[in-house]
Amino acid sequence: MRGHRTSVSLEDAFWRAFREIAAAEGRTINGLAAEIDEGRGDVGLASAIRVFVLRQFTKS
Repeated sequence: MRGHRTSVSLEDAFWRAFREIAAAEGRTINGLAAEIDEGRGDVGLASAIRVFVLRQFTKS
């Protein structure tokens, strides 16, 4: 992210959901993570991804 190699630790359920969302949108998880990273502010990337996943599932 932002030109640096990044690793993210998420629980299996969040990884599955994140991959499902990316696939449904025709995107890669790296591309989607980069977009989330750009808008996350001071929040950690893993937390921002969890919030993103929860928001996607609650708006469905």
